[in-house]
Amino acid sequence: MSEPQSPSTPGRPGAASEPAEASSKAMSRRGNEQLSSELGSTTIADAVVTKIASIAAREVRGVYDLGGGTARAIGGMTRSVGIGGIGVDERMQGVAVELGEREAAVDLTVVVEYGESIPQIAKTLRENITRRIEGMTGLTVTEVNIAVNDLYFPGDETAAEPARVE
Repeated sequence: MSEPQSPSTPGRPGAASEPAEASSKAMSRRGNEQLSSELGSTTIADAVVTKIASIAAREVRGVYDLGGGTARAIGGMTRSVGIGGIGVDERMQGVAVELGEREAAVDLTVVVEYGESIPQIAKTLRENITRRIEGMTGLTVTEVNIAVNDLYFPGDETAAEPARVE
């Protein structure tokens, strides 16, 4: 589990941005009390939250892919030579999470389909990722940062594939 961020980082897990009493009330409204009880505690791995965020992002219309150009190119190359899936989990590509004890922050890199409204996609991404993570884990999502690093144009995937010589 990641180290909590310093109190000087507002909005990040571990940040002391509100009084403990108000923070405690906000957390119990969202169901975080389920992560620990007198019977024990539940720890959720970073990879679990990363996969939830990735799947939730891919559910949003207008999101073509996740990750930077290099990561997508390497993923495509490993799949084409038959080694995709060996130590590579595409569901984690383009997503980074920071977890506190009861909070999560998500950084997301996306490729958007040409012609779609980037502000609307970003809004929908934040809503869907927050709903999925909070619903499945009980963690409070403090922020979802989105970097749109490319546009997808229909036909791009065929132009990127190398010609086969027989």
